[in-house]
Amino acid sequence: MSSYLEWMLGVLREAVELAGLPHEVYEYLSKPDRVLMVKIPVRMDDGRLVVFEGYRVQHNNALGPYKGGIRFHPEVTLETDMALAMGMTLKNSLAGLPYGGGKGAVRCDPKKLSTAELERLSRGYARAIAPLIGDQVDIPAPDVGTNPQIMAWMVDEFSKLKGYNVPGVFTAKPPELWGNPVRIYSTGYGTVIAAKAAAYRWLDGFEGKVISIHGFGNAGQYAALWASRLGAKVVAVSDTSGTVYDPNGLDVELAIKVKNETGKVVNYPKGQKLQDPDASLYVDADILIPAAIENTITEENAGKVKARLIVEAANGPTTPGAEKILYSRSDFVAVVPDILANAGGVIMSYLEWVENLQWWFWDEEETRARLASIMEKNFKKTADRWEKLKTERSDRLVTMRDAAFVLAVERVYNAMKLRGWI
Repeated sequence: MSSYLEWMLGVLREAVELAGLPHEVYEYLSKPDRVLMVKIPVRMDDGRLVVFEGYRVQHNNALGPYKGGIRFHPEVTLETDMALAMGMTLKNSLAGLPYGGGKGAVRCDPKKLSTAELERLSRGYARAIAPLIGDQVDIPAPDVGTNPQIMAWMVDEFSKLKGYNVPGVFTAKPPELWGNPVRIYSTGYGTVIAAKAAAYRWLDGFEGKVISIHGFGNAGQYAALWASRLGAKVVAVSDTSGTVYDPNGLDVELAIKVKNETGKVVNYPKGQKLQDPDASLYVDADILIPAAIENTITEENAGKVKARLIVEAANGPTTPGAEKILYSRSDFVAVVPDILANAGGVIMSYLEWVENLQWWFWDEEETRARLASIMEKNFKKTADRWEKLKTERSDRLVTMRDAAFVLAVERVYNAMKLRGWI
């Protein structure tokens, strides 16, 4: 069993206990509904036949079709896929979406494959999992190592098998092929909407607040862009090359241009250059947005974080031990957890799916407004439940993450109970 799966099972067990639900809820949700393991033979450009291993885990569909990404990575395991599928059940539940949780993966290094090999692998995986997916059954999307182009190949392959176009079976497709342009920046945008809602609730507003962003990939770049567009001041961003810091505020669009053209944000021509990529975690800021990888804020460095509010764009950037240290500070407000803050991607996938089922498309501004509305409602219900839980359980530290998982588990439990499953 992987450590990540053990961690997810621990979070699930604690949420069931905090919510006062029967232990059988944990027993039911601790195992997936179905696990598919497939082989994908691919003829390589040099004539060799390589057989890749792939998975699709369907965790729970009490709330609707399974939903979750496909990961192409050399170190994927079935156990990790099971943990990620469980996480998607809870994330979709908290977001109020009519989805259960699923996850897929292929063990490969996409960076070592030619475009033609990657296409053959993508189509082969789509064929292999086709009997278990569909726009009313299981709707995959991109994850680590996959992108809209790969989704385009997969939806084309699935449509060929069916004999007609099935746009809703995969989401985050290119806009030219039934996708929606908001999906490209939805994770970063949604994180900022959550940050704005939190700032208005606890920090007397968002405009003018000082923000630092750790990680400058898709989520980090768009979080920086939308934070600045909505009136905050982004003073630091970082990637593996280091940190750029300017207390007067960065020119975010220039920083993005430099990063995308040179590969390194430290080539930004203004501000201070700090060699430590983690320096963005420690600068003076009202709000910190970790947008890189898991286990970024740990027991070892949590004491150096100055921000009063952390809003997680990455998955699992704050460890449980670090959270205890942060919440022990008298001036610290909250960690807005990943399950809530970075749900913009899957919410936007839901909106794209709705468009595809209807063959009716909204414009970009209308779509963005729908996304923001769902994020704001989810933030409010989670913050409200957190306040209630803190009163009810004054015997222990209750974090906002606890409240998010309690809400997520309760909604799945109620659906399963109404169906007569438990």
